[in-house]
Amino acid sequence: MLTTHNLSKTYSSGMLLRQSTHALKDVNLRIGRGETVGLFGESGSGKTTLANLIAGALEPTRGEIFFHGQRVRMPYRGALRRSIQMLYQHPETAFDPCWSLKKSILEPFRLHKIPWTEAQIRELLGQVGLYEEHLSRNLRALSGGELQRAALARVMAMEPELILLDEPTSMLDSISQAQVLSILKRYQQQHGTAYLLISHDKQVIRHLCDRCYILEKGVLTGEERYNHE
Repeated sequence: MLTTHNLSKTYSSGMLLRQSTHALKDVNLRIGRGETVGLFGESGSGKTTLANLIAGALEPTRGEIFFHGQRVRMPYRGALRRSIQMLYQHPETAFDPCWSLKKSILEPFRLHKIPWTEAQIRELLGQVGLYEEHLSRNLRALSGGELQRAALARVMAMEPELILLDEPTSMLDSISQAQVLSILKRYQQQHGTAYLLISHDKQVIRHLCDRCYILEKGVLTGEERYNHE
């Protein structure tokens, strides 16, 4: 479904003496329809940079991204923008803290001009373990686990084909981690959505993923496969 070809990202710094930092170099990966692929690496290895490139939040310095065999172009628009969504490590960054949860949940519907009903919003909340009473709450009144589930609900509202999961449970307690992982597995079974799970936790990757790419200092150095039978 998605492949990258020699995907690279270089950052430049300095006013007089320009210095280049290679965040990613010649990354080639593939993600199949309905597949869960891991991306493992230590802090600073380039994991989030790669996710932001695939999500269209950053433009590559070199290389190409193909979605269903078609080369993608920046900026993402229309169906492509809906088809590839990202769930971030810090859910609070996805919301305006002055808004109610309902206003935040409805934002992607407004942006993409998607019709909605109250029953549809209740059903969406139910998929992530939230209730109608949460809709009127200010986002500051929600726990970290509730915020991450609310962020996941906004992503699910777009019915994406691929969700990029950037350390989605690392900031949560063990109970909230288990809840989010369970929601993700159930949603994938129902909708056939593909995941790219970015993590420095091999246990989480082995639990969820079919296979995993190893990223070291911006370079893919290997691939592991897991048997869940």
